[in-house]
Amino acid sequence: MQAKLFSLSKQRLLTQVLHKTKGIVLRVTKYGETSLIVLIYTEQFGIQTYLVQGVRTSSVKKSSQANYFQPGAILDLVVYHHEQKSLQRIREYKWAYLYESLLFDVIKNSMLLYIIELVIKTIKQPENNANLFSFLEEGFIWLDKHSTEASASFPIYAAIHLTSFLGFQIHADSNPAFHIFQISEGKFSGEAAVGSPYFEGEEVLLLKELMNVMHPDDLREIPLNRKNRQQILEMMEAYYKAHIPEFGQMKTLPVLRQILS
Repeated sequence: MQAKLFSLSKQRLLTQVLHKTKGIVLRVTKYGETSLIVLIYTEQFGIQTYLVQGVRTSSVKKSSQANYFQPGAILDLVVYHHEQKSLQRIREYKWAYLYESLLFDVIKNSMLLYIIELVIKTIKQPENNANLFSFLEEGFIWLDKHSTEASASFPIYAAIHLTSFLGFQIHADSNPAFHIFQISEGKFSGEAAVGSPYFEGEEVLLLKELMNVMHPDDLREIPLNRKNRQQILEMMEAYYKAHIPEFGQMKTLPVLRQILS
C-alpha cells in the first residue's frame, strides 16, 4: 500500500514540472465566463493547447491580461506540461517581443492571420521544431518593423518557405524554358503532364524567382503587382491543397486578396 501511495505521489509531482518556453499565439477561444482556450506554437513542445483562467473579468487588471493572448503574440511562458494531456496549463506569461504595429495595422495584421491559418491547417502533431519556431518568430518581427509596401509580398515568401518545414518543398529550377508549375509533383517543367493540374504564365516565372529569396529584405528585388500577388497566392493555396488532403479553403485568403488590392 505504501509503495502504491508513493508511486501516485511521484506521478503527481511529475505532472507539475514547470518548463520555460517561448510561444506564438495562434488561436484564442472563449471558455466559460472568465477563461480562454489558447492554441500556441511553442519553441519547446510544438503546437499545444492551454487553458488560461480568470483573464476575462470586469477587473481592469485582469481584463488587460487577456491582451497578451492575441493571434501572433510572442510570449515568454512558464508552463506545466504533461505528454499525455491534450490541455495544458500556463503558470506565468509576459511579452517576449512587444509589437509596434503588427496587431493594429489592418493590412499587416491580415498578412499575419494568413500565415497563422497556414500553420494551424498544416501542423497537427505536437512535435517541437526550433527552426520552424525561429522562422515564424523572426518573420513576424520583420513584418512588424517594415512598412506595408515593403512587406506586401511577405505572405508569399512565408507560404513558400513553410513547405520546406512540412516535407513537401517545391523543387527549384533555374531553367527559363520551364514555365509550367506542376502542382501534384511540386516541380517546374517545359510541358504539362496529361491529367495533372498545373499553372503557367508570368506568375510561374515569378514564383521561381521568389523561391530564391532567402530573406524577406530581398523581396524588394522582385517587384510584383496586385495581379501577380493574387495569382501566386492562389497557386500556393492549390499546392497546399494537393499535398494536404484535409487542407480545405483558406478563410483569410479572400480578405488578404482584397487588402492587397
